[in-house]
Amino acid sequence: MISYKPFWKILKEKGESTYTLINKHGVSSGTIDRLRQGKGINTTTLNDLCKILHCRVEDIIEYVEE
Repeated sequence: MISYKPFWKILKEKGESTYTLINKHGVSSGTIDRLRQGKGINTTTLNDLCKILHCRVEDIIEYVEE
């Protein structure tokens, strides 16, 4: 199962919030909702988040065995 737990940690470390992602960086509120609910996002979105947060994919998602 894919977990977005690292995303919330890196978001805080970088001093960003969901508000700034939406209003400053143009991330859709739907994407934020999908992250909150643990639903899938596409690789383009992952790429955008990595650019915004200046991080690696591993800083946003992790695989957790069920």
